[in-house]
Amino acid sequence: MSTEPDWMADVVFDADGLIPAIAQDAENGQILMVAWMNRESLAETAATGRAVYWSRSRKKLWRKGEESGHAQQVHELRLDCDGDVILLKVHQNGGIACHTGRASCFYRRLDGTSQRAAWVTVDPVLKDPELIYK
Repeated sequence: MSTEPDWMADVVFDADGLIPAIAQDAENGQILMVAWMNRESLAETAATGRAVYWSRSRKKLWRKGEESGHAQQVHELRLDCDGDVILLKVHQNGGIACHTGRASCFYRRLDGTSQRAAWVTVDPVLKDPELIYK
């Protein structure tokens, strides 16, 4: 008998057992980051109200904020129309979601046109990462 919650049956994981997860600020709608979840991290997130992801590089659960202190409190979980992307509406502790010390991982904007375009950093570092990850 499975102990997996019934709602998990609607979630479509890829061949590696993962699903992309978008973290969005619950108050202002800003996209903070994109990460990956597996069944275990999604179940723990739903059960605890704290964002837990799957680290593909470390091959283990990544409890957001466990090293930095910048945890994410989950206000709402949503599943897209195809069932293959999770949206987490979160409160970002400390206002920093990115390991670069910025509010969002999406801090570069493509400026210019065609061949003259370039990625430009448009959001400031709020805290030096060396001070975050000691």
